[in-house]
Parts: sequence; structure tokens; C-alpha cells
Amino acid sequence: MRTWILCLLFAALETKAIAQRADTVTTKNRRDSLTRVSDSLKSKPFRPTAKVKRSNLRFQPDSTHSPHKAVMRSLILPGWGQVYNREWYYVPVYYTGFVLLGLAIEFNNRYYHKYLNEARLQQSGQPASAEFKNYTGGYQQFFDAAAANQRNFQLSILGVVGVWGINCVHAYISAKFIHSYSIDNNLSIRVTPDLIQQPVYALNYGTFTPGVRITMALK
Repeated sequence: MRTWILCLLFAALETKAIAQRADTVTTKNRRDSLTRVSDSLKSKPFRPTAKVKRSNLRFQPDSTHSPHKAVMRSLILPGWGQVYNREWYYVPVYYTGFVLLGLAIEFNNRYYHKYLNEARLQQSGQPASAEFKNYTGGYQQFFDAAAANQRNFQLSILGVVGVWGINCVHAYISAKFIHSYSIDNNLSIRVTPDLIQQPVYALNYGTFTPGVRITMALK
């Protein structure tokens, strides 16, 4: 009997020791392994597919545009260089100047010969013509009037040459700088009212004068 009691005690102690050992068979993570399976396909962030129009489009210079061609065409025919530069709206301006100068040339040339003939007629001792019979200043005034008309005639011709030259220079500048370079995205200008401080003298205590401040910035 004593032997059975001792066997039961040893069995109870052994069972208690086994119960206190760590279970090496259990999984490291008691959570369901199915819940730990991550999605291999990562979701991409939402991005709108609509294309946004850009308002600040950059200017692309025309590499085939030739300033030499613009100048030569303006030399051949005024306004042709402006048409080549796609600035046809300048053509009426130049031709209006040519028409006005042409009228001035015709007017001064006509009256130059008229006054000169009348001056020579009266200088020779003949009576004045019917058109100038009321003029009593003598033939010298007709010589002076003819000289004034001759000067205006020559100035009008120089004006035609000047307008033609301006037309050529304008065509070159437009073709060279407008069609070859662009600073629209790199240059900004700002005009603001401002008070300009005057130089300080003995009795001048820093007076201010209203003015305009112009600020130009290059990016």
C-alpha cells in the first residue's frame, strides 16, 4: 500500500513539471496565419486622368526665320519684310506715310516751279500774271517762296528715304529679336507709385517727391 502511495506522488510531481514547460510546438504567433498574408498587389494612389491645360506655354523660336530675308524684302518693297515677319498690320502705317510724303513732294514741286516762273517773269519787266496780280511785294518774294518750296521738296524726299530705312530696320529687329529670342517667361516688370527721397541739405530735412518705381526682374 505504501508503495502505491509513493508511486502516485511521483506521478503527480512529474505531471506538474511537464505542465510548466514551454510548448515548443505552438506557433510563434497565435493569430490566424491567413490574416497575416499581405496583398502582393500594392494599390496605387489615385491620380486624375484628365489633362490640365497649361496657360503659360513657352514660346518656341522659329529657327527657319531669317533676318537677312526680312531686310532684303523690305529693301525691295516696303512692307514686304513686315508681311514676312507676320506683322502685316504695320504695312498700312508705312504706306500712309509714303502717301503723305508723296503729296508733299508733288505740292512743293508744283509751287516751286510756279513761283520760280513768276519771279523770272516779273524780273524781266513783264506784268504779273493773272494769278498773282494782287501781289505787290515784287519778284523777290516769289524767289523766296520758290526757295522755301524747294527746301520742303528736298525734305519730303529725305522723309521718303527715312521711312523706307525705318521700314527695313523694323523688319530686321522683328525678325532678329522677336522670332529668335524669347524672354516672356524670364522677365517680369512691375510699376508701382513711390515716394522718392530728395537729397538732404542744410535746411532740407528729407523731403519726398511723388514718383513711379519701375522694377524689372530676371528669373
